[in-house]
Amino acid sequence: MESIYQDIPRIYTAIAEWAACMVYLLLLKKSGRKKFFAIKSVAALVIQILFLEFTGGLPIFFWIPCMMTAALLMYFFIWLCGDVTAKECLYCCTKAFLLAELAASLEWQLHTYLSVTRLPFLYIGRFALLIAVFTAVFALAYFMEKSMFLRSYLEQLSMKEVLAATGCVVVIFAFSNMSFVVTNSPFTAQIKADVFIIRTLIDMMGVIILYAFQRRIGEYVAEAEINAMQNTLKAQYEQYRNYLESVEMIQIKCHDLKHQIAGLRTETDAEKRKEWLDAMEQELNANEIDINTGNKVLDAILGGKSLRAKKNHIQMTCVINGKLLDFLHVTDICSIFGNALDNALENAIMIDDERKRLIHITVSEQKGFVFIKIANYCENPIEIKSGKMPETTKSDKKNHGFGLKSIRQSVEKYGGAVTAVMDQNWFELNLLFPKTVNQAD
Repeated sequence: MESIYQDIPRIYTAIAEWAACMVYLLLLKKSGRKKFFAIKSVAALVIQILFLEFTGGLPIFFWIPCMMTAALLMYFFIWLCGDVTAKECLYCCTKAFLLAELAASLEWQLHTYLSVTRLPFLYIGRFALLIAVFTAVFALAYFMEKSMFLRSYLEQLSMKEVLAATGCVVVIFAFSNMSFVVTNSPFTAQIKADVFIIRTLIDMMGVIILYAFQRRIGEYVAEAEINAMQNTLKAQYEQYRNYLESVEMIQIKCHDLKHQIAGLRTETDAEKRKEWLDAMEQELNANEIDINTGNKVLDAILGGKSLRAKKNHIQMTCVINGKLLDFLHVTDICSIFGNALDNALENAIMIDDERKRLIHITVSEQKGFVFIKIANYCENPIEIKSGKMPETTKSDKKNHGFGLKSIRQSVEKYGGAVTAVMDQNWFELNLLFPKTVNQAD
């Protein structure tokens, strides 16, 4: 009876490891064209099978190094075919490795059981069982992972969290296979049937633990992101209120200065009067805000931003029909224009040549859509991955970069779309809204 319980065929393990990698590559944005991806995938499968088959006859001493090498091959497969960083690749490889262990162990557990029971109607065939079990396990894993990857979970993971998951998988793998290496210990079994059951159950519990860990980290990341975006919206709204107060104060000051100028013109000393008037008019011109887009909220925001632009010698031009923005809630106008102009101003300030400190804002109607473009001149081109918004350039990426996410969230509330492009040293943030959209709740 014990002779029936043979170890998992190496080719089964290789196929499971390759298929587990494919689960995550299907969830990730793949690099390169489909043709090259298919070629790389087939090559990876062949390499994985050849390596495990050729190392199958080595002494038990080499088993751990061989498994580490197999995991390393999985890492390179994901890294070469997936659009991921080294940290994200390590996390995907870690989960894929444990998932492959579970699939291979479960399939072989069922295969052995059907062989032992000798029930012909249950034994559906060696390769049919392999296909059925692997398809069920990997399809279930794909649908369980899909929702988390849509939330850009990987991008928010810290290295500490990735290493914690990796350490968890190492411990699970060690305990699930300990009975195959050490036969006399408090944590191992000597009966082959028990060894197989222990391995399958530990792998299964390990996958459940890792999914629970991922779910909790995902919830924490989502909560942190929501709180940060809410704080950003709140800050933008407070800025709008401050801008409104500042604009009113400046307009009052301008009005008073004009009356003072009229009074000073009665000054008898012509030279003194001229000097005084020139100074006051210069101050008046520097602080006067003459912005009338047709949207009071946008006027207040542009008024505050224009003061900062003047202070830093930034030329900001506007071609805006503010009436087109009446469907937007005040918080969304603050979020979109406040965040976008803050980013543009921060970028423009870093340009040494003041003549190149340029920002242009457009709000217009185009073919039944409301089109918003906020563009600023860039000396250092910004890398924009296809289908993604540019990442923050600040070093603390976990606590920054929410401005663009807040903009995207505001735009999507109204069924709009937002894209970022680099066009001849100009960074452009383009927003498009259906003109017939109703105000969002």
